[in-house]
Amino acid sequence: MLHGGRLGDVRADVAKFTSSRKDDARVAEAVLAINKAHVAMLMEQKIIQWQDGEKILQALQTKSSQELDPNAEDVHMAVEEAVLAETGPEVGGNLHVAKSRNDQVTTAIRMQLRKELLTIMQQVLSMQECLVEKASKHTQTIILAYTHLQPAQPVTFAHYLLSHVDALGRDLERLQNAYAHVNLCPLGAGALATTSFPINRERTAQLLGFDAVLENSIDAVGSRDFILETQAALALLAVNLSRLAEDLIIWSSPEFGTVELPDEFTSTSSIMPQKKNPEVLEVIRARASHALGDFVAATAAVKSLPTTYNLDFQEVTPKLWASTDNLNASLDILAKLIPELKVSEDVEGKAAAGFVGATELANMLVQKYNVAFRTSHKIVGTLVKALVAEKKTLLDATPQLLQKVALDVAGIKLAVSAEDLVSCTNLRKLIETYKVLGGPSPKEIERAIKTRKKTMNQTNTAIAKLKEKLETAENTLTQTTRDYSLSNPSQKRKT
Repeated sequence: MLHGGRLGDVRADVAKFTSSRKDDARVAEAVLAINKAHVAMLMEQKIIQWQDGEKILQALQTKSSQELDPNAEDVHMAVEEAVLAETGPEVGGNLHVAKSRNDQVTTAIRMQLRKELLTIMQQVLSMQECLVEKASKHTQTIILAYTHLQPAQPVTFAHYLLSHVDALGRDLERLQNAYAHVNLCPLGAGALATTSFPINRERTAQLLGFDAVLENSIDAVGSRDFILETQAALALLAVNLSRLAEDLIIWSSPEFGTVELPDEFTSTSSIMPQKKNPEVLEVIRARASHALGDFVAATAAVKSLPTTYNLDFQEVTPKLWASTDNLNASLDILAKLIPELKVSEDVEGKAAAGFVGATELANMLVQKYNVAFRTSHKIVGTLVKALVAEKKTLLDATPQLLQKVALDVAGIKLAVSAEDLVSCTNLRKLIETYKVLGGPSPKEIERAIKTRKKTMNQTNTAIAKLKEKLETAENTLTQTTRDYSLSNPSQKRKT
């Protein structure tokens, strides 16, 4: 449609190569809404004749995204061609007055991205709710925590789950911050220098549900940092989900035996009938690399571009949608898997073999026997070494052996009671002593769960308000379009 003026006929292969049509379906409804809001504003500002605006709005109202010509150069031209077909060039030719594809496309991306961000935020919140619900059932369930994949200290499964609740909470904050930067309206910036027509940018921003106008016109059409910021937040979210998936993969192996995955989220081997493979979690772990790769690809595409609009932007947007689709799917499947996890409640044997009470034994020597911590650390380390050499565990330690070790390595006489020694091997009592803020004691976990639930309720309310604002704007635009497309100009709404 745009050839025949400055340019001659377009080559079919070039048109196909540069076309964004295959990716435009995602923003088609947003483009229709943008044109409705823009025409309504042009009518209010008396930039186009009222009766022409009515006809254009009537044409826009009768079109859905599914009815647009799939062979058009892009969705923006498809909308314009559809309006021209119904109104003729003398009327429909004014649809594009005072706007460019440059400001329209970035506005459409922002409008669609708002919705997708709200969906992902709601999914993250649902994931948190699943984890908290599961945690509330396991405040007394002891598991072993690991560092360097070596048994470290006992915690509760609830304590572990809450660590991911908190990580997801930070992901939510990042997504909310990104949303605030996404929800700014570039429309009216034109190609890069606004327009000589007396448009009202605040009015179109209001009709489209934006918080404010993205003011500087060069910045408005030439920035894609809102995409990169969103993808960065999604990449971090993907990393957190990948680490959760990795834990569950490792912990579900017979060697660890901490959790058992539900059958319907696993598969067996084509040759080894005993296998229970965590394939769903492996796919989530792999797709996290896709989110990271899409972010890097988008950043690399933008980093060397000159200011204002370049068609390279067209190659960035699909990376954004790939990231949102990726995270949507991963969050959905994990939220269904978590409630079905089974947790081992028999860790005593592994705890003894892993000497996870050693830290508390060292602490006890400091607290009750006035041994300096570094000296205590050395004594207990030597004790563990001696027990390992004899293929024994901390349960086999005696006051006499501890006294001998203390004398040999530190030159001190240490008469520890049998009761104190045994207390360091009772995992449940150990965990009850970890009642520092953020610790795994059942009482602290119960407090933490209440706090997290309160925060989640507040977040849910905030997300609901954002959704409500968009719905209100959509309803206002729909009503405005109806009112302004009436045949009687006296029906014009007061603005």
